[in-house]
Amino acid sequence: MPKYTYLSLLFLIFCSISTYSQKKALHTARITQNITIDGKINEEVWKTASVATDFVMYEPDNGKPISTDKKTDVKILYDNNAIYVAALLYDNNPAKIKTEITNRDVFGVSDVFSVYINGFNDGQQDFRFYVSSAGVQMDCLATEHSEDFTWDAIWDSKATLTDFGWVVEMKIPYAALRFSNAEKQTWGLNFMREIKRDVQKYTWNHIDTKIGAVIPQAGILEGIKNIKTPTRLFFIPYTSAYYQQNDIGSSTTFKAGLDLKYGINDSFTLDAILVPDFGQTKFDNAILNLEPFEQRFDENRPFFTEGTDLFSKGGLFYSRRIGGAPSTEPQIADNEEITNYPSSVKLINAVKVSGRTEKGLGIGFLNAITKKTYATIRNNDTNENRKEVIEPLTNYNMLVLDQRFNQNSSVSFVNANTTRNGNFRDANVSALLFDLNTKANMYNLYGDFKYSSINTTEDYTGFKTSLNFAKTSGKYRYYLSGKYLSRDYDINDLGIIFYTNYHSAFANGSYRILNPIKFFNTFKIEQELNLEIQNTTGKLQEGWYKTVIKARSRNNNYFELALVINPLETFDFYEPRENGRYLQIPRRISSYFGTEFNSNNAFTFDFTPSFAIYDQDGRINYGLALGPKYRFNDEFSLSYVLDYTIKKNDIGWVAFDNAGIIFAERNREILQNDITGKYAINDKMTINLTARYYWSYSQNHEFYTLQNNGYLIPNNVYSTNKDRNFNSWNFDLSYSWWFAPGSEISFLYRNYSLERASIVEKNLNTNFKSVFNGNLTNVFSVSLRYFIDYNVVKNTF
Repeated sequence: MPKYTYLSLLFLIFCSISTYSQKKALHTARITQNITIDGKINEEVWKTASVATDFVMYEPDNGKPISTDKKTDVKILYDNNAIYVAALLYDNNPAKIKTEITNRDVFGVSDVFSVYINGFNDGQQDFRFYVSSAGVQMDCLATEHSEDFTWDAIWDSKATLTDFGWVVEMKIPYAALRFSNAEKQTWGLNFMREIKRDVQKYTWNHIDTKIGAVIPQAGILEGIKNIKTPTRLFFIPYTSAYYQQNDIGSSTTFKAGLDLKYGINDSFTLDAILVPDFGQTKFDNAILNLEPFEQRFDENRPFFTEGTDLFSKGGLFYSRRIGGAPSTEPQIADNEEITNYPSSVKLINAVKVSGRTEKGLGIGFLNAITKKTYATIRNNDTNENRKEVIEPLTNYNMLVLDQRFNQNSSVSFVNANTTRNGNFRDANVSALLFDLNTKANMYNLYGDFKYSSINTTEDYTGFKTSLNFAKTSGKYRYYLSGKYLSRDYDINDLGIIFYTNYHSAFANGSYRILNPIKFFNTFKIEQELNLEIQNTTGKLQEGWYKTVIKARSRNNNYFELALVINPLETFDFYEPRENGRYLQIPRRISSYFGTEFNSNNAFTFDFTPSFAIYDQDGRINYGLALGPKYRFNDEFSLSYVLDYTIKKNDIGWVAFDNAGIIFAERNREILQNDITGKYAINDKMTINLTARYYWSYSQNHEFYTLQNNGYLIPNNVYSTNKDRNFNSWNFDLSYSWWFAPGSEISFLYRNYSLERASIVEKNLNTNFKSVFNGNLTNVFSVSLRYFIDYNVVKNTF
């Protein structure tokens, strides 16, 4: 090959690298004039601002320049209080812009403009602010592969439709951001525009989808300097009232309290909650739980969902432990019974501090205290009552230290501590984590070591460790993982874990298209192999091969197909409910096929049939999930979800007796119905409906005794009725008005009922009636929260 050919190739490679590494820069300027956030952008000062333009398609056709008829121009200005963003979003057919009005943090069927800000420019975390063409705000804290929309900042925005497209104006106070205290600021910055009807997203700084990491591919915001930020001190007092009525009687409750947010400096924030009130949080989805483990519930309390990304590192924090169920049960005599056992422990107060230093050290600290809780026990001979402590005064602590470096890597230390007053169980868990990425974000090495120490009547310790390696860029990617968990590894005082005492190996390989092809906008196929071996016996606990295909068609329909094969028998070490015992699980094959039709249409529909076939006579599971949704207009929509599962000849634990551990062959049906409705009066005022009816039964027809080898033999003697019939109903109708930034008044009508029985009723109509004929509880509540900025009221006081 001629010499000049080599030189040409080197030049092309160099240009490619330079093109990839080049970041766009936007220069901003300080202002002294006031800007009114009205979506008009008519202040003279905007005419002098630099313009961010020439957007590039993010998906589906990555790298394609935006067309001139969809030109997007963005400007940024700043003062000592906030940054100001103005975006002109041109559209050659403004009448077709999608404008569904939704609740906050719900995207819906609307065009969206967003700004991504990284105050440390470290490629690790974005503060993202979205405004829809209907004027609805969405915001989140984003790390790679995670967006936390439970985080809600206080900021101002306005969107207006025009004859050339639409306009967005935003004011983002520094209180909503985190950045260093340097005199001259350099921030990571990107903008994204989504055109809903065309299913297209564009960004200002090009994000190459061949590279797995998104945040390091941001542009740069320059020009902010010598800002003197105001005191970040906010008070959110609240008051609420509840009226509850059921068959037993009625009651009225009044509450008042205060949330406090204080900016210790530009990087760190303190959040405190005094006299908590979570009466209007979303209800839990109760189920008929026949598993050997507790049911895991979602966290719906704002304090424990907002800005908790640091505390999620290492997986040691399950916030429902705080104020959850008591940790012990009282000891009772043969002539006693428990007449009152509280289902939850009251939270007294909670505080958290979190932020990140200029050198990339993230620090998070959370503390919560719960109240001493008693059970009431009655002596049936004397009718006297006594109380016994089932949860003492308890202190929960989380500490996280997370050091970021090289734009995209980190090492972390996490500690979770639970201290209970008196002789009750205490726990301490610590973790060391590392997450290393190559400079070009092509490869990732991640690992951890976790150590738990439990102090109870018999102290014990345990550990968990893992090492993971992945190729994270290109069409072909892979992921390799190995881990080991000791028998006594236990994080369940402040975390949650079900499976321990095993070691495993996992491999994943995938192929994806990076640009649209003839039939698909996106297409991905994954192959997975997983092996888990129980440490004590060396028996196979899990062993499966999985294939998953995910695709989105050119007309925005989504498809997903999965096939899972368990070619070897495995053993369940938890279903027997006795340490050292295990149950043989036969070979099996399972699959599902999911379809979701174009969500931009007024009527959309999704359905997912599934099945699992066991290598055991007559044992089969099959299910169907379907969900029609109709959007009547931009304000009103209704959706329905049906989830139905049948398990024929299922095997499960039912009891202990003199013969040993009793299992049953049983038939099960599980039916869940969810209805959701939304009527948006405007972008600040909505009426919402959520209703859920759940029914499930378990009917035993053969009993067995578990042998020491894990297999079952028939038991023709056991005859106790262990059938279960379970009904649950929840209904919420709410009105919410955000009458000022951060301030809300809400009205909620809620009714609910729960029924358990040992006689199976298979008639759905009869079940539905019985849940309403039971002890139906009705609750009406009103809550008022008001956001007070110290800087606004300080002169008044």
